[in-house]
Amino acid sequence: MHRGSVLCIVHQRGSYPGRLGRLFMERGFFLDVRCPGIGHALPETPEGYVATLVFGGPMGANDDHLPAICQELRWIERAVATPVPFVGVCLGAQLLARSLGAAVWRHPQERVEIGYYDIQPTSAGADYFPGRMRVFQWHKDGFDLPADAVLLASGGSDFPNQCFRYKDHCYAIQFHPEVTYEMMCRWTRHAAHMLALPGAMARDEQLRLHAICDPPFDAWANRLVDRVISLAERVGACKAAA
Repeated sequence: MHRGSVLCIVHQRGSYPGRLGRLFMERGFFLDVRCPGIGHALPETPEGYVATLVFGGPMGANDDHLPAICQELRWIERAVATPVPFVGVCLGAQLLARSLGAAVWRHPQERVEIGYYDIQPTSAGADYFPGRMRVFQWHKDGFDLPADAVLLASGGSDFPNQCFRYKDHCYAIQFHPEVTYEMMCRWTRHAAHMLALPGAMARDEQLRLHAICDPPFDAWANRLVDRVISLAERVGACKAAA
């Protein structure tokens, strides 16, 4: 049974929703993938969708010279005012933070998080994370915590804010639960120049750690998707399972 559609906003022609998209499809949902940067229109609001997922990209949330970024910032302001669940991943998280009035910034020493890094839940995040876990990261920018947002997970001193909740239905995730092994191989090959930046993990080490770190990360991604579906069911945004 078709249980509804998930709006997926991506930022490059060849991008796709990876593991998160697959998990929603396995649960009976369709994906509506839009890329504003290549001219795809966004709906007036996300109402009518089960959830909105906004993914990462090579541009930044402060790139006001890019019309698509300005468009998304305005759209997110409207989206979070609806009850439809919203999940921002990496750039999507930074766009959410900025749309809520928080600063998005580059590390002063140009440090990055690329590879596997530890995060730990805050007291408010104890129901969202099983404890300290190692997650896959690929970003240059970080964000401050918006007013009225609740920090759910923190990281190291370079990028302390890793996951927050705004209201009951909006989530910002600095790391990448959508990334599969195939995506990791492609990113580390096509963007190999970024592995020379301070803080980046060597490609071989990333690939080695995948077998160790991904099973608990995959379990967490499954719980995230189920949580989003539960939120959507609560507000009547998706159909009952067959």
